[in-house]
Amino acid sequence: LHSGIWQAGEAIPTEFELADKFGVSRMTVNRALKELSEERVLQRRQGSGTFVAQQKYNHTVVEVRNIAADIKAMGKQYVAQVISQRRVAASKVSPRILQLLTSAMIEESTPLENSLFQRQKSDLIDEVKIIHIADGKPIQFEERWVDASLVPNFIEKDFTKINTSEYLIEQAPLQGGNYTIRAIAAPKEVPKALSIKVGAPSLLLSRQTYSSGRVVTYVDMWHAGDSYQLAGTL
Repeated sequence: LHSGIWQAGEAIPTEFELADKFGVSRMTVNRALKELSEERVLQRRQGSGTFVAQQKYNHTVVEVRNIAADIKAMGKQYVAQVISQRRVAASKVSPRILQLLTSAMIEESTPLENSLFQRQKSDLIDEVKIIHIADGKPIQFEERWVDASLVPNFIEKDFTKINTSEYLIEQAPLQGGNYTIRAIAAPKEVPKALSIKVGAPSLLLSRQTYSSGRVVTYVDMWHAGDSYQLAGTL
């Protein structure tokens, strides 16, 4: 969606077609589409299909899903397992993540405006890695990075009791964001976190969100390709 392959107002493929294209279960696709519809990225029309919604990020509030609430709403026991939680200098963060945390919410920014958002090696970035579990089964592996200057108390919170997205919305109201969804072989620590085989198919939902014209957080949310089945009703 973010790449522009599907334009605003355009119908996207069916759940069966997306499941076949990305090599994941239909339930995984259903859940992803449901979340994006609730976040107003997609629009579902009864009898017509699912369409890319018209995005109006300026002066709007972006609804971000709370996986803890979703799991509890299904009557399942929810547990958040924090794998790591640390504050590091920007120099210790990968260039890709720094780039995603640096860009300003300016479509055509000037060199001067761009320079205002350049990271210094001493800038602080908060990083958390959390496994979200339903009835003892890992459902989502969250890798999140936060601009510590925008949410200075983020790193001090107990994320076994507080949802990261919910806390960020309270501290830095979100004004917009970018989303990507892709199927990818699970890399590095993801298989261990989700209890799947190395190289097994997984669905990655990535989100970059803004507050006051700056990126406040970037998150990668990993799901096992054959077990992300928290379905809702249409």
